[in-house]
Amino acid sequence: MNKKLSLLSAAVFAAFTLTAVTPANAALPFLNRANQQEMPTLAPMLEQATPAVVYISVAGSREVRQRVPDAFRHFFGPRGPGELREERPFRGLGSGVIIDAAKGYIVTNNHVVQDASEIQVRLKDGRTFTAKKLGADPESDIALLQIEAKDLVQLPLADSDQLRVGDFAIAIGNPFGLEQTVTSGIISSLSRSGLNRGDAFEDFIQTDAAINSGNSGGALVNLRGELIGINTAILGPNGGNIGIGFAIPSNMMKNLVDQILEFGEVRRGSLGVRGSNVTAELTKALNLNVNRGAFVGEVLPDSAAAKAGLQSGDVIVSINSNRIQSFDELRAKIATLGAGREVTLGVLRDGRERNIKVTLQEAASTTVEATELHPMLRGATLSNTERGIEITAIEANSAAAQVGLRQGDLIIGVNRQRVSNMNELRRLLEQRDGGVAALNIQRGDSLLYILIR
Repeated sequence: MNKKLSLLSAAVFAAFTLTAVTPANAALPFLNRANQQEMPTLAPMLEQATPAVVYISVAGSREVRQRVPDAFRHFFGPRGPGELREERPFRGLGSGVIIDAAKGYIVTNNHVVQDASEIQVRLKDGRTFTAKKLGADPESDIALLQIEAKDLVQLPLADSDQLRVGDFAIAIGNPFGLEQTVTSGIISSLSRSGLNRGDAFEDFIQTDAAINSGNSGGALVNLRGELIGINTAILGPNGGNIGIGFAIPSNMMKNLVDQILEFGEVRRGSLGVRGSNVTAELTKALNLNVNRGAFVGEVLPDSAAAKAGLQSGDVIVSINSNRIQSFDELRAKIATLGAGREVTLGVLRDGRERNIKVTLQEAASTTVEATELHPMLRGATLSNTERGIEITAIEANSAAAQVGLRQGDLIIGVNRQRVSNMNELRRLLEQRDGGVAALNIQRGDSLLYILIR
């Protein structure tokens, strides 16, 4: 044993002595190895990908609302306006991704170009073009632009349904106007929803690649330089990056763009069910042998779901063989697939999974200012959704807020008559002949009535 230790000590001493008399770089053998072979780098991929990401600058004007101060309300009377409105100019910037070089198609976020009367696109090589907006979808925050230009570079699309948590992800964009900024990270989560973005359809890729203001509309790519998502939102206390960013999956984006190109708008698919996420409490209460998916609480009459044979109590666990985690994911995927599409749903019923084919109907996805329906609803924005008539936005101190309505409330009835869409709500409110209307409201797990006169 002592002999072995002596030999080991001698070897260490010899190695140390040899190192001490050789040049400094030989003391760091990993540097020699690095000089003999390439270090890992994203540079070759980025040299191909970054020319497809553009800088977008916009200008226009939009309506700004200001609450009338209480001290001035007596000038207008009790039925006077609760707010003043005026047009104000604005400027903004963001990012975009070239998805078709031959036709000059560029995808960005709707919020980047919304209300813009002028849209300028600057390429990596410095060329600048005026862009035309071909269409947009505010609910999914996608807009499609077009420029007339030659020698463009496009990003190939990846199949975002094949992404896995832990895959590498690289964000390319123009945060704070810093053009062609690249950050890297991983896929932190998939099918993320519940960000409280009103009536938005949420089925996000979550990443820790740094995303900041100005990255909106930019590219999220994989290590092959393929587009896996359109960077859209961040979560942070002060609007800055804390490693929680969100991107619209490339498959979802493609479905929306295809509809804009075909129809000039997005024609949402509708399944015609109401339901909820599968929770631990629901699993225990109903003795379900599944812990994820979309629980069907109600199948609407004459809907696509009713015609296909879906039943209350079913749990939808997949769409076209792709597993889903929640009712929110079901809602987003169905809406973006488009009307008229046939889909195969994996449905768990009586402990056994079966496939049911459904042809999606067109959703009545109208969003209206509620003042059009009733003066006491002023300040609320209503939208037809898969869950019902949802209050997607409400202004503080408005008439709607003062009667007790809140963002996220669902209007499910009027004067004890069931309503499932805006047309039915409008009809019942018009029938009241100036009397009191009792709105049946679902708020979370609670049901309540709110009276409007």
